[in-house]
Amino acid sequence: MTKLTLGSHPFLLGFDQLERLVERTAKADANGYPPYNIEQKGENAYRITLAVAGFGEDDLTITLEDRQLVIRGRQAEADADRVFLHRGIAARQFQRSFVLAEGVEVAGASMENGLLHIDLRRSQPETVVQTIRINGRTTTRKEG
Repeated sequence: MTKLTLGSHPFLLGFDQLERLVERTAKADANGYPPYNIEQKGENAYRITLAVAGFGEDDLTITLEDRQLVIRGRQAEADADRVFLHRGIAARQFQRSFVLAEGVEVAGASMENGLLHIDLRRSQPETVVQTIRINGRTTTRKEG
């Protein structure tokens, strides 16, 4: 029995890149830190919200790498003279990735009450109708 992949189906020409995208998404870090929400804010608008309590704006970086939105958090080292009797607040670094579909763009980011909001929007592609000319046989002309 052969394995039928998405990119090898005869009606799905050029979708091999989509299959690689799905594999890359599946390999993304699956831990639960930091927790996040994904909301639909409109027909073509989305918001990703991450709970980043204890992180300041300077501790966070947001990058877009080949349609992959990557959020990284790294806090400065705590003072060495601090002695904790109990340490229950996570102060670890993190990386959270989201793969964005073709046409989805980052509209902006903001921080509010320990929550990092990243707004996304999907641009509507222009509908294009194209007529393809059928090339006929070339005929040889007799010169005489």
